[in-house]
Amino acid sequence: MFPITRSGVPMPCSALSRLVVPAQRIPKTTAPRPFLCGVRSDGNNNDIARNFSASAVAKKESKVKTLLQDKQHGLGFARSNPIPAKPRKRGVTEIRGPYYSVMGKRYLADVLETMGHYVDGLKFAGGSFSLFEEKKLKELIDLAHQHDVYVSTGGWAEHLLTHHDAVSVMEKYLQKCKDLGFDVVEISSGFLSIPADDWLRLVDKVHSYGLKAKPELGIQFGAGGDTSAAELEAFGTGDPGKLVNLGRRFLDAGVERLMIESEGITENVRSWRTDVVSQIMKELPPEQVMFEAADPRVFNWYIREFGIDVNVFVDHSQIVQLSCLRRGIWGMADTFGKVVSYRPAE
Repeated sequence: MFPITRSGVPMPCSALSRLVVPAQRIPKTTAPRPFLCGVRSDGNNNDIARNFSASAVAKKESKVKTLLQDKQHGLGFARSNPIPAKPRKRGVTEIRGPYYSVMGKRYLADVLETMGHYVDGLKFAGGSFSLFEEKKLKELIDLAHQHDVYVSTGGWAEHLLTHHDAVSVMEKYLQKCKDLGFDVVEISSGFLSIPADDWLRLVDKVHSYGLKAKPELGIQFGAGGDTSAAELEAFGTGDPGKLVNLGRRFLDAGVERLMIESEGITENVRSWRTDVVSQIMKELPPEQVMFEAADPRVFNWYIREFGIDVNVFVDHSQIVQLSCLRRGIWGMADTFGKVVSYRPAE
């Protein structure tokens, strides 16, 4: 289950009145933990976890049925694919937060109050979160946690690794991420050349702060900046086998989920590298891989090829379209009426 708050931020009185779960201390360890949201620090780098089941918002949402779920009074008579309750390990959807559009508490509340059942994670792309006033950023993070949604940084670590004192800068960055309430820290290297052992050392450092490391892997150097296909072609592409081997090392180091960079595979390319995707899905555990797919044609292809359990990252504006596709109630010409499942009903 997911905890509810982080960073010691007070809960609303209405929620506090219902909070009866006692706090328990978790000893500091370098071992990673699951994608849980809402583990706060007591000020001495010791984690205090509280079960998310104590969240009034989560309890209320668990009792609310969508029209598609309501067989008695709603539209439950229509065929649809069931989806598991959160926290999910398959069919995970992470959405992009503020980047191409601004997002405040009211905006995010609208997204999560209407579609929060289908959202597992919220990502602040790049270094976007650094532009916020701290109070406003914490409001967004706390709101996400109340809806059982983990919160991830983008790949801003790439910027910090270019500093001359990168070791101390990363220490400060990770401590601040923990204090702000982030659950996941993305570590990408699309613009950098970094030895694999150093990358693994970064993963261990993230885990030592009680945060989850999410390495971003790809085959395209220079990925992550929406560079044109022609410019990326000039850099050339890497060996998919290298990606797979590095992915295995990350998983052995305790990484729970890998992010696969779309540039060079389905984004800013003249033709999609579907062979790379197939190799990844064949050689790495599918439930531990997430694909960037912030383009309806792309996530439509992933669902068509790998089914409703594939993990994808999309823009927050695409969550409704993606959810219709996962549930099998709508789609494009090649997926309409064709996305099915065989499992117990909700």
